[in-house]
Amino acid sequence: MARVRSIPIALVALGFVAACGGGSQSSEVTGPLAPVELAPVDSPAPTVPPEPTTTSAAPTTTVPGPPRIRFAFSGDILIHSQLWTRAQQNAGGSGYDFTPMFAAVKPLLEGVDFAICHLEVPVAPTGEGPTTFPLYGSPKEIVDAVAWAGYDRCSTASNHTLDKDIPGIEATTAAFDEVGITQVGMARTPAEIEPTVLEVNGIKFTHLAYTYSYNGRQPPRGEEWRSALIDSNRIIADARKAREMGAEFVVVSMHWGGSTAVNDYQRKHSKAITASGVVDLVVGHHAHMVQPIEQVNGIWTVFGLGNSLSFHPTSGVPSANTQDGMIATVNVVRNEAGGFTIEQPVVHPTWVDKNDGMVIRLVKPGMLDNTLSEGVRKQLEISLRRTTSVVGPYIVPD
Repeated sequence: MARVRSIPIALVALGFVAACGGGSQSSEVTGPLAPVELAPVDSPAPTVPPEPTTTSAAPTTTVPGPPRIRFAFSGDILIHSQLWTRAQQNAGGSGYDFTPMFAAVKPLLEGVDFAICHLEVPVAPTGEGPTTFPLYGSPKEIVDAVAWAGYDRCSTASNHTLDKDIPGIEATTAAFDEVGITQVGMARTPAEIEPTVLEVNGIKFTHLAYTYSYNGRQPPRGEEWRSALIDSNRIIADARKAREMGAEFVVVSMHWGGSTAVNDYQRKHSKAITASGVVDLVVGHHAHMVQPIEQVNGIWTVFGLGNSLSFHPTSGVPSANTQDGMIATVNVVRNEAGGFTIEQPVVHPTWVDKNDGMVIRLVKPGMLDNTLSEGVRKQLEISLRRTTSVVGPYIVPD
């Protein structure tokens, strides 16, 4: 977990769908979803050279060689009623404790420089109890848990962003403030949705987040800035603005996708934003299933990280692979030319154990853990086969 310097924009001149609540990604999506093949694993192209900077922050890790940031990205956190009921039990009936659910992945997350989660649901406003599908509202303790687990930041733009209207956005952003980590995708002010520059190990970067819809709900008139919809032109403009602010590379989180296959909507927008020359890494959520990893226009694109924590399947999603997810680690290294090389992602498969604490398990270590029952280890083996069929070349070696 990194010490992060955040440079607010105020200091700079401004120049699958039923699974989580209905709605469609776009009327532009046509034809059936076709299976895709993994792209060949080539050396990624370096990003554009950074602009000179005058500020620096002390590195959080000592790594031989050139400056780098090791990132971790994980999939959807979707708090169904079964999860908060278990969190009540964990807390002894007084409040909610989600931390045991993240215990197995905590060492991995704490071992990277900057870990980013995807919180798909808002926090329930003060005075309201938690709710589940179709309008989600999580206990705020889920934000305590992701901070405890080692996450530094979460993307929060999703089709459920407006499930609790503006009070939900206010409650969610306040919960992140309380625990001292950041989020992107919800805003209390117009300035809060604008790009910010983060700094880790003396390297400046930006992390942006967008969603395909709000399930038919809309922010109040004149407050469209409360979140950010996927629009290639807007994403490119935001990335350029971030670079003008001093960002040396740009990471974009996209809430999109509908099954294991990559759909036309994802292809269209991934091609557009990666061709811009200002986006360096794309990570996706929402499909609730692991999706392929490819290089699109030479830019690493993790189309879908699967579920990190949920209680799928629901009535609309009867697939066992909704328990599968991955933590993708990615090294971003300053190269000799002064730009950055985004190294090939490494996948750490995960699986949600719904029967034994509703915990997130790291699949490969769990298969070797003799303290787990034979039945659980067998399920981990089956999960690994499913994930391997989609992202096999990227899975962490034994």
